[in-house]
Amino acid sequence: MSVLKKLSILSISLLIAAGLVACEKKGTAEKAGENIDKAVDKVQDAVNPQGPMEKAGEKIDESVEKTKDAVKN
Repeated sequence: MSVLKKLSILSISLLIAAGLVACEKKGTAEKAGENIDKAVDKVQDAVNPQGPMEKAGEKIDESVEKTKDAVKN
């Protein structure tokens, strides 16, 4: 493999890695979007109440997301 090819592959790999690392941190817009999503969910719950199994499933989903966020940080 030529040196130019090796450098190209290395450069592309580093750019992809840097992009992935930069995407892990939540910005203010993402946090605001999550708050909006939660508000919409609350309104939907008021209009169409959930059963106990659906509530339990959502709690599990929230716990999984919190665990993912804790592992990333």
